[in-house]
Amino acid sequence: MKLSVEISKYPLHQDYIPFIKGFIDRLNEYENLKVITNTLSTQIFGDYDLVMQVLNTEIKRSYEEFGKAIFVCKFLSGDLSPE
Repeated sequence: MKLSVEISKYPLHQDYIPFIKGFIDRLNEYENLKVITNTLSTQIFGDYDLVMQVLNTEIKRSYEEFGKAIFVCKFLSGDLSPE
């Protein structure tokens, strides 16, 4: 089963750019995911189990490394990537 996720991260920190960039950079390290980033959000496409595992790992890592942040996510079944 494929999954599409749109995610926005809002670090509760004055210098927020490195926190967002680090999260996106780590997502891009997973070769079996398609990651598309724009100025408002990041979209992730891939196998359901892999996407959920990656989000679990990387959201937890974000909290552990950078502290408080808000994540806003939209989940849709299927691969809705533009290609």
